[in-house]
Amino acid sequence: MGNDKTNMIVAIALSLVVLLGWNYFVAAPRVEQQRQATAQNQAAQQSPGVTPDGVPSPSPKEGGPAAPAPGTLPNPGAPIAREAALARSPRIRIETPALAGSIALKGGRIDDISLKNYHETVDDKSPRIVLFSPAGTDTPYYAEFGWVGQNAGPLPNNDTLWTADREALSPGNPVTLSFDNGAGLIFRRIIAVDDKFMFTVRDEVENKGANALTLYPYSLVSRWGKPHTQGYYVLHEGLIGVLGGDGLQEYTYDHLAKEPAYGGPTTKGKAWANVTGGFVAITDKYWAAAAIPDQATAYTGAFTERSEGATKVYQASVRADGRSVEPGATAASTQRLFAGAKEVNTINAYERDLGIKQFDLMIDWGWFHFITKPMFRALDFFFHLFGNFGVSILVVTAILKIFFLPIANRSYVSMAKMKAVQPEMLSIRTRYADDKMKQQQAMMELYKKEKINPVAGCWPVLIQIPVFFALYKVLFITIEMRHAPFFGWIQDLAAPDPTSIVNLFGLLPFAPPDFIHLGIWPIIMGITMFVQMKMNPAPPDPVQAQIFTFMPIIFTFMLGSFPAGLVIYWAWNNLLSVIQQYVIMRRNGVKVELWDNLKGTFRRSGSEKATAKS
Repeated sequence: MGNDKTNMIVAIALSLVVLLGWNYFVAAPRVEQQRQATAQNQAAQQSPGVTPDGVPSPSPKEGGPAAPAPGTLPNPGAPIAREAALARSPRIRIETPALAGSIALKGGRIDDISLKNYHETVDDKSPRIVLFSPAGTDTPYYAEFGWVGQNAGPLPNNDTLWTADREALSPGNPVTLSFDNGAGLIFRRIIAVDDKFMFTVRDEVENKGANALTLYPYSLVSRWGKPHTQGYYVLHEGLIGVLGGDGLQEYTYDHLAKEPAYGGPTTKGKAWANVTGGFVAITDKYWAAAAIPDQATAYTGAFTERSEGATKVYQASVRADGRSVEPGATAASTQRLFAGAKEVNTINAYERDLGIKQFDLMIDWGWFHFITKPMFRALDFFFHLFGNFGVSILVVTAILKIFFLPIANRSYVSMAKMKAVQPEMLSIRTRYADDKMKQQQAMMELYKKEKINPVAGCWPVLIQIPVFFALYKVLFITIEMRHAPFFGWIQDLAAPDPTSIVNLFGLLPFAPPDFIHLGIWPIIMGITMFVQMKMNPAPPDPVQAQIFTFMPIIFTFMLGSFPAGLVIYWAWNNLLSVIQQYVIMRRNGVKVELWDNLKGTFRRSGSEKATAKS
């Protein structure tokens, strides 16, 4: 009995180590990241004198992401309300099935975009997701297009007031902006938009002067202030791009700040010169803004970071090679802007139809894309059949069970044989209790004689690991899973189960901390895992047996903060495994002692309590 108590203490200690380690290394850092992000946002909002109205302007000779010289906004000072910032300029409305917003005629920026079909919460009445915000607000985020060059007279910049040929931009109804610089150059910008998230911008410059000149077309997306990020290693948030033959480039906001000076002593960054094909972008978990150059024309792409007062400015830009404009001639450049949700099928369609090189990498499929992509395609296929991603997860899990049936069958057959020879194993342990070497030799001979693989029970778990990871990645990164309901209280498969046993599933009026959050589905998962383990023979080592008993409890708490869709998958997979193992054991003539094992577990617990009282 003393050994049993010692083993119980060891098991409890190990459980506490895991739970405390999870809180220290995972839950606590998440809280700290959120606290720091909040503090940074408050500092940015309180910093006086920040006027987010300019972009760096390295010379084309430097090979940098050329942009116009900084301008000034009226009444510079502390950030103002979004509505007030929008009112600073006359605007062209953006009206599409997916987007709402406007284009500023002063500066010609696309700086006001919200997503019609996406909201901040699962409530359709909650505010729409705002992607772009104009200069002057606390979090400016916008796209800009234009020309740079020398000896060309005044070029369009942030203060340029364009004229427009219509009041609204919609699919099939492009807007043309015009500007005469008074020095022989007439600029026209034709902006078109599709029914999703892609803008096509054609910039033209007509030379009515007497001298030839060279201009460089550019486009960029600029973000003021470091946004709150998830901070998970499985997700990239920050600057991303595919730069021709250099391929995929990813820089977090913090990583970019560590780059050497570029484009001036106060600007840090990284550039790729003379590349063809691809894009540069700033990406969030579900949203992105990408500057997309002509895929057949060489360009210089760059990621930069600079300080404007207390605010960091992050920029992804492209600058194409120069266009020679003779007197009486017109030069043109066509570029694109993606601004919206990272919908998988939409992104893939843009890559296919517009020929954007590796545009699908906008979505962070990770190194194991050969698993995560097929997993999403399977889930998406059944979603379109059943209209519910939760049901799709259940169906895909059952199909995977069938697919891996031969391997699982061999594993469960071996485990059933081990159950059948358990009396002989106990006899060997008793016979060689004082000689561990002979005990192991006799065990190996028994395994060989009965054709038992003692590690066969690991195969179902090993098979489940890549599937678990792929589903976790898909649930975590794809916007299709965001706010996707299941049944009952699960209204977002990508978020943890909102219920918690700590507050009696919502009956008590307080929110428990994340590290002890334990909802209904995690509890169901823990029960199915406990039942599954009781289907198997107990480990010969008593300490191992105690640890295996506590593993369902540990996993229940660990998965309590995981996406509900993942917990539902795990519970459903456990249930299917129990049914499969039950059938195989019956076919092999092995008694299913599930109820006996359960009774034994609770009987031992009861007897230990009685002994403790005595």
